[in-house]
Amino acid sequence: MNIILLCVGKLKENYLKEACKEYEKRLSAFCRITVEEIEAERLSDDPSETEVALALEKEGQKLIKKLPAGAYIYTLCIEGEQKNSTEFAEQLEKAALSGFGTAVFIIGSSYGLSEKLKISSHRKLSMSKMTFPHQLARVMLMEQIYRAYTIINNRRYHK
Repeated sequence: MNIILLCVGKLKENYLKEACKEYEKRLSAFCRITVEEIEAERLSDDPSETEVALALEKEGQKLIKKLPAGAYIYTLCIEGEQKNSTEFAEQLEKAALSGFGTAVFIIGSSYGLSEKLKISSHRKLSMSKMTFPHQLARVMLMEQIYRAYTIINNRRYHK
């Protein structure tokens, strides 16, 4: 299966970049993973709801253009489903067995994703009810995808 992470914004911290590289290396044993970034829309220091909504819409349009045809689409958003690691692995495996050769995971900006993009996804996922630094979401997602593949392949990593 091909895994694509579509992300708004670039990783800035070296330790996060290194963590992502490590999970890319680990995942290469199970799938082909690609990370694509789009630039976040610039906002004022204290943006209005309208300014944020317009930025999310523009980012959403850029992300939609990058979606490959026939892919299983996950959007990461606060109102999404929370799954434990085993449930997530089962869901990912089910998508692959249903004929989806590509799974796309979309991580928006710190303001989220456009409604249009969320509605067009197959699944909405939430990492947690807790708040984490936005850039950490990419590392956490890659770790969970790696964990899912170890579960699917009966490897010892998952405890």
